[in-house]
Amino acid sequence: MATGHTDPRRRERIIAATLDLIAEEGLARVSHRKIAARAGVPLGSMTYHFSGMDELLREAFGQFTDHIVAVFDAHLSAPADRDQARAAVADLVHILSEGPQRDLVLTQELYTLAARRPEYRELTHEWMRRSRVHLERHFDPATARQLDALIEGLALHRALAREPHDRELTLEAITRITRVTAPEGRTGSD
Repeated sequence: MATGHTDPRRRERIIAATLDLIAEEGLARVSHRKIAARAGVPLGSMTYHFSGMDELLREAFGQFTDHIVAVFDAHLSAPADRDQARAAVADLVHILSEGPQRDLVLTQELYTLAARRPEYRELTHEWMRRSRVHLERHFDPATARQLDALIEGLALHRALAREPHDRELTLEAITRITRVTAPEGRTGSD
């Protein structure tokens, strides 16, 4: 590992170490010292690259939300019709709930931080907006908003349930939400 001022990846290692520690120990246990040790950088690098813990957390959670939005994009960019979009949303719920525990923990840590500290709500608002953009390729804005909440809720319930429900039940819930009367000016509900 490179040391000194010639280490071009130091900032990225600090951000990655921050996310790893939050996922492993929880946000309340993260400190500059632990992050520096985990990233293999001198403690002074923390204040060289970030003005404080808030800037570091915003950057780290910003990268995390970019990752989740990329997962949305990967699943929702291909469907050609509403039925394929419904299937893609069901797949997305199952990918998110069966995926890395790290992502589930980071999601909940960010939500908790945003619930307690309004300055972090912009991150969650932007994340939701970007997720809905992908959903709005296939559904009207009101339905996309409902689906976004359903995806988050079902992914959490499936991940934490002793006996998670199967894909057919997920698809049924998605179909119910997406079988709405289209707003004026839009065509068909199915």
